[in-house]
Amino acid sequence: MAIWNLGSINIDRVYRLDSLPLPGETLTSRSHNSGLGGKGANQSVAAACAGAVTHHLGAMGPGDDWVIERLAARGVDTAHVARMADQATGHAIIMVDDQAENAIVIHPGANRAIDEDHLTRSLTGIGAGDTLLLQNETSGQVAAAQAANAAGARVIYSAAPFDLQAVRQVLPHVTILAMNEGEAAQLFAALPGDLPVQGLLITRGSKGAEYRDLTTGRTHEQASFKVTPVDTTGAGDTFAGYFAAGLDGGLSIPDALRRASAAAALQVTRPGAGDAIPTAAEVDAFLAAQS
Repeated sequence: MAIWNLGSINIDRVYRLDSLPLPGETLTSRSHNSGLGGKGANQSVAAACAGAVTHHLGAMGPGDDWVIERLAARGVDTAHVARMADQATGHAIIMVDDQAENAIVIHPGANRAIDEDHLTRSLTGIGAGDTLLLQNETSGQVAAAQAANAAGARVIYSAAPFDLQAVRQVLPHVTILAMNEGEAAQLFAALPGDLPVQGLLITRGSKGAEYRDLTTGRTHEQASFKVTPVDTTGAGDTFAGYFAAGLDGGLSIPDALRRASAAAALQVTRPGAGDAIPTAAEVDAFLAAQS
């Protein structure tokens, strides 16, 4: 079993401020740093840190070799990451205030120029029992989901950033749909009635998370762990990656939810996104301390 993740790779440029700027306002940041980010890269790192064999599918520009090295150092297989001479590596400008709230501007770059033929060739190794992760920051989502379905793999789709048309296109090929509560509200308003998926994973930040099994009608709830947040960027990605790895490793839904919640709780106590994701050993120690 393995995780195959078609996901964005971004360089996060993080600026820390006393407050987020209002329209027309210019503020001076207290600090700046660059690190690994992108919803896809974050989820790949989380899945690999959780112990899953993780293959990243994506694209970058011709430079920024440290990004590939950082992914590999966290245990992610990067053999299927394309390098595009005519595209910039995706990057994000992230502003974080004293309350750990953030505002983000993303330039997708190579993430939105992924070649579908290259993508489907890369997915020839996926099989039954494997999991395909998807987010809404790349091209090629439908082609990848179709290929994974044909191979008998589970497909987990994070509908973020939310785009109704993108959701409509990929939804017929999805096994589990993952959203935060704001995205879920938008989806339910636009698509009332039953959804053609087996499960819904809804994260609610400090209010915890829930998994709705649409095949049995049962709902599993997980409370959040109480921590003092430093930076909430990437928390949902950490949750999704750990949750997918839990299912890949044979955990029950409640156990996968609990482990994912612990990983996300640890992640928000540290600055950064992908670089702040905890290891399996750190999550184990955190959970042991809870009991």
